[in-house]
Amino acid sequence: MRIKDWDRSLKARLIGEAFMNITFWMFFPFLAIYFAEEFGKTTAGLLLILSQVFSVAANLVGGYCADQFGRRTMMVLSSFGQGGAFFLFALANSPLLDSPGLGFIAFTIASVFGSLYWPASQAMVADVVPEEHRSDVFAVFYTSVNIAVVVGPILGGIFFFSYRFGLMVASGLVCILLAWILIKFTKETLPINPEQLANDVPKGFMYAIQTQVKDYGVILKDKLFLLFIIAGILSAQTFMQLDLLLPVYVKEVIGNQSLGTWFGNEVKLTGELAFSLLISENGLLVAILTVAVTRFVSSFSEKNVFFVSSILYTIAMVIFSIFDLFWIFVLAMAIFTFGELMIVGLQQSFISKLAPENMRGQYFAAASLRYTIGRMIAPLSIPMTVWFGFFWTFTIIAILSVISAFVYYLMFYLFEQKKTASPSS
Repeated sequence: MRIKDWDRSLKARLIGEAFMNITFWMFFPFLAIYFAEEFGKTTAGLLLILSQVFSVAANLVGGYCADQFGRRTMMVLSSFGQGGAFFLFALANSPLLDSPGLGFIAFTIASVFGSLYWPASQAMVADVVPEEHRSDVFAVFYTSVNIAVVVGPILGGIFFFSYRFGLMVASGLVCILLAWILIKFTKETLPINPEQLANDVPKGFMYAIQTQVKDYGVILKDKLFLLFIIAGILSAQTFMQLDLLLPVYVKEVIGNQSLGTWFGNEVKLTGELAFSLLISENGLLVAILTVAVTRFVSSFSEKNVFFVSSILYTIAMVIFSIFDLFWIFVLAMAIFTFGELMIVGLQQSFISKLAPENMRGQYFAAASLRYTIGRMIAPLSIPMTVWFGFFWTFTIIAILSVISAFVYYLMFYLFEQKKTASPSS
């Protein structure tokens, strides 16, 4: 499905979110370094866990609200909320105030609004794109994000540590711009259920919460979907270290590493620049290869694709733990990225297959527990480096990735059994 054939709402989002993603990736990869330096590794890790507890709750609320109040409404609200949070972060790093504590609060608020945005945005794609084209559309959005991952960290390596105030002000303005684009150029895509409209009378906040809990209870009783979430949480402990453990590790290990003599001059690489280059490598490979790899792996069994993806994550973690040379890190990042690309489009498409039309927002929200709960646990890796050292921290994460591979394998085995038993489904 070509972009020119997309629904206008998706085209507008693709453009608006591109600007947002570039500014986001100019500061997000460096937050682990910032908080570790300001609070210490152990405190920083615990604070990051706390911030994600709020994101978990917000993510579930976001899915419910996306199904009740509309995809567009929640996306606009979330964009304004993130903009306000970034302005608060700017204040915490302004000429008037230097407050890492306020910066952490602002980051937490931004994370909460980001969690409200995500389920609605994913459900909108499922609303307007036929099932056979969804993998390609999700892959294009993912490619857009990773073009930002190429550009953002390189610029962020320059601006985050020296011009943080201006960077956060710019991020807030871009969020407001995204909200305006959503208001001006998108339409609501929430499917209308006539029976629900006939019975849609105000029943109070507590009734809404009770209904939400009941609906999520039904979702999580689905054994296949529950296995999908569990495997995703375990796998998330690996790929989320790209923003948590890896920047701290690379900064300490690379230090001021020599890359040899080039044109008669010795070239040295700082830890911050090394990490910027590595994450830009990840983004560049994703931007170039996402659609191609998604189409390539679609000819293979989903069960095998998910299994191999987790094993590649494991291999990358093992390489990072053993070596301390930048060029070896480049190889490890390439392996890591290919594991990431293998399942990018397939994950969202798989959720679409399982979700009833009137509960898509909640299914996508529940599915994103892989990331919100995963991100809630993942910051433990930072204090773990103090408790166990880098080698054993990477080893534990690699083991979790292996476990996720086998959980995915079991899930798809049961899914195939279910399809065989019920061909009409």
